[in-house]
Amino acid sequence: MKPIKMMAVAGARPNFMKIASIVTAIEAHNQSQGNPAIQRILVHTGQHYDEQMSNAFFRDLGIPKPDVDLEVGSGSHAQQTAEIMKRFEGVLLREAPDVLLVVGDVNSTAACSLVASKIAYPPPLERTRPLIAHVEAGLRSFDRSMPEEINRLVTDALSDFLFITEDSAAQNLKKEGVVERKIHWVGNTMVDTLLSHRAKAEESTILSRLGLKASSETDNVRQYALVTLHRPSNVDSPKTFGGILEALSTLAKKIPILFPVHPRTANRIREFGLEASFRFANEVSALDFTSAQIHCVPPLGYLDFLCLTSHASLVLTDSGGIQEETTVLNVPCVTLRENTERPVTVSRGTNVLAGTRKDDILRRAEEKLRESPKNQPPKYWDGRAGARIIEVLVRELGVMPSTQ
Repeated sequence: MKPIKMMAVAGARPNFMKIASIVTAIEAHNQSQGNPAIQRILVHTGQHYDEQMSNAFFRDLGIPKPDVDLEVGSGSHAQQTAEIMKRFEGVLLREAPDVLLVVGDVNSTAACSLVASKIAYPPPLERTRPLIAHVEAGLRSFDRSMPEEINRLVTDALSDFLFITEDSAAQNLKKEGVVERKIHWVGNTMVDTLLSHRAKAEESTILSRLGLKASSETDNVRQYALVTLHRPSNVDSPKTFGGILEALSTLAKKIPILFPVHPRTANRIREFGLEASFRFANEVSALDFTSAQIHCVPPLGYLDFLCLTSHASLVLTDSGGIQEETTVLNVPCVTLRENTERPVTVSRGTNVLAGTRKDDILRRAEEKLRESPKNQPPKYWDGRAGARIIEVLVRELGVMPSTQ
């Protein structure tokens, strides 16, 4: 049987974590007996170009070096999307995969899907274009001011396979007129990666290096809150960022706050003159717990960050992926947004929406600090999502008619 040629695209940190389990599933499939082989091509668009936010994740997660690196870098949404499309078109024509697998909701996801939907393979290739498979399809915040929401809508509209993580995604897609045969409830590949790396993350020395744990011989970890902020709607507005900062500064008087700073956010802190509220460290080193400032460290690798998340008393974030991770880890989470495209994290009880107003953030944070969440992970968040995706593609690829 002819091998299936599958191209997978990663562009930003969350993509790497979602791709990892799929790469593992492909390798397992190819090693099994009696199955058609999958020829994998991994493309890195370079949307996240910082060493700590891209290459380090490939290293931590054991993902092979990308076969292609587009090295796109930064720019406005229009510039970045256009540059990805320009550079990706030649790669797609040269490799002519049977299926293009895209993940998440970043610009790389929408850009590569657009190229694949309009491409025309030259004769004598059997297919005129690749089938498009979207991993993490159907999630909706219903807020079109979010660039990610536009990327989700565009990618889902163009995809032949829609792999979903929760029931709300299926309902959203059906309301949008998607035929049911395209929808496959497989689980969450980011959770696959978390579960498979959790033990290794516990070997990290990050807690000791930060002074949160006295030594490797003890299990006692100091209480702390972990913060991530990167969304433009939160950090690009001095008023919104200021309200969030007021809440965090007040909370920092009660519990140490650790903040691995996204490069975008670090730029805004300096631009808005907010440095006085933060204590910056150029490297990961012991914190000064007598200071009520917010402790900032450089971006962390996947394993270090997973270790910190696992042991946090509270996480405050505007990241969708971290909402999912805290749900699986049973760590209280306060989401600094008015909406979420991952409602299952709220209905399960570990996550709560607080918005961006100081009083609401503090109230929700104090409530969560008092709670001891005991939730059951959502359906299929069991570490096998990547394997289910490969099973579906192998079963359907030669049977399901192309929408060419």
